[in-house]
Amino acid sequence: MKPTFSIILPCWNSINYIERCIVSLKQQSYTNYEAIVIDNSSTDGTVEKINEIKDERFKVFSIKNKGILAKSRNLGISKAEGEWIAFLDSDDWWTNDKLIYCNNFLNNNNVDFIYHDLEIKSNKPRLLKRKKNRCWQLKKPILINLLIDGNIISNSSVIVKKELLKKIGGIDENRNLPASEDYNAWLRIAKFTDKFAYIPKKLGYYFLNDQGMSNKDMSISGRHAVNEFFEILNRQQKMKVEANLKYQSGRYNFQNLNFKKAKKDLFFVIKNGNISLKIRAFIMIIIMNFR
Repeated sequence: MKPTFSIILPCWNSINYIERCIVSLKQQSYTNYEAIVIDNSSTDGTVEKINEIKDERFKVFSIKNKGILAKSRNLGISKAEGEWIAFLDSDDWWTNDKLIYCNNFLNNNNVDFIYHDLEIKSNKPRLLKRKKNRCWQLKKPILINLLIDGNIISNSSVIVKKELLKKIGGIDENRNLPASEDYNAWLRIAKFTDKFAYIPKKLGYYFLNDQGMSNKDMSISGRHAVNEFFEILNRQQKMKVEANLKYQSGRYNFQNLNFKKAKKDLFFVIKNGNISLKIRAFIMIIIMNFR
């Protein structure tokens, strides 16, 4: 039987996380899926751990992506047989009811793209720690809302029609996009459909490890992700997008104790950002003033 979902699971030297991720798939209460594992020449035993899986739904492919994760995901998409593509990073994992809940939702709603809450886990203390990613139902037009509010959609929560990924030519493999290639893909998909739906339920876990892309200055790749869309925005909307980028830069410098640079960006956010960003920027500035 053709799988409903094709789960794209890229990995590289993921021995510390891959088993937890795979177990969460094997324990899914909905079983009509395939898991396409794309290993990027791991040297730490990841491949050996994956090869221990005795399950015909798991298909393993190898690649040398040269640091471009989009290459791994695109290979997975090209091998997928399911109508729906689900993304899962190797250090993240799902609740046991993730696929059955999403399958029921898709059967009862006319949508092309769904996303949901993930609980944030970390291996080290963090300033201004959040327990889950900030999600909500995007407003139409989705493209404009995604640009103005920034990327609120976590990669490991997304399920999208495969035909839409093919329509946009897959995930952009531009070297300037790492860590924001998913955001760029959501924006390009939103050019073709407004049928995005948010499921207000925790269906997985996002692991923020100290080696991940999430600890880089996301404003750099984020700027590349949105550049092609600036021409459709008015001046006020452009300032909102810029405030999102400044907030990412300010938060990065705040977390790395570079308070001088952080304050410069965060004051811009307080002047031009939305209410939520203004509040978070203001809190960071207060903290810095007492350190």
